[in-house]
Amino acid sequence: MNSIRTVIKATLLMTGAVLTAATSLSIATAADEVAATQPPPPPGPHGGPGGEWHMFNKLGLSATQKQQVKDIMTAAHPQMESLHEQMRANEQKLRQTQPTDPNYTSIASQVSQTHGSLSAQLMTQQAEVRSQVYKILTPAQQAQLKTLEAEMAAHKPGDWNGPRGPRPDDAAPPSQ
Repeated sequence: MNSIRTVIKATLLMTGAVLTAATSLSIATAADEVAATQPPPPPGPHGGPGGEWHMFNKLGLSATQKQQVKDIMTAAHPQMESLHEQMRANEQKLRQTQPTDPNYTSIASQVSQTHGSLSAQLMTQQAEVRSQVYKILTPAQQAQLKTLEAEMAAHKPGDWNGPRGPRPDDAAPPSQ
């Protein structure tokens, strides 16, 4: 029973990791297309640009601030890319292992632990980039960003694409 739970947990973790990697890759491709007209976006709360960069666009960054953001992102890019590559290679290790392999559970556990460590390193790097970008904002822009972040945090994930409708676990238990 425990081995089944371990495999299920590892599978769920890897699914999340794969989705994260795929999202990061598609975001990186889109960012390359935008780079010609504006500096690359700083990472969002989960590693990809998006909400935060959209909010930075609302702050009216000066040309100097935009260049500073670009410089920060250019400097951080090699390490972030290296971490993403390591995460992809780690995920590939599990994908190449068949569930029937007698070592599958231990490999899944090892991949999970490695992924956790790499994710922590990536999150630390992203926090450093965010901190550097935040420092170039004026106090008024920092206050405006705080307001925009609070507005963004107030939205539930289903709010962005319309109502998600009832889910089975949202249903009331049948009365008896």
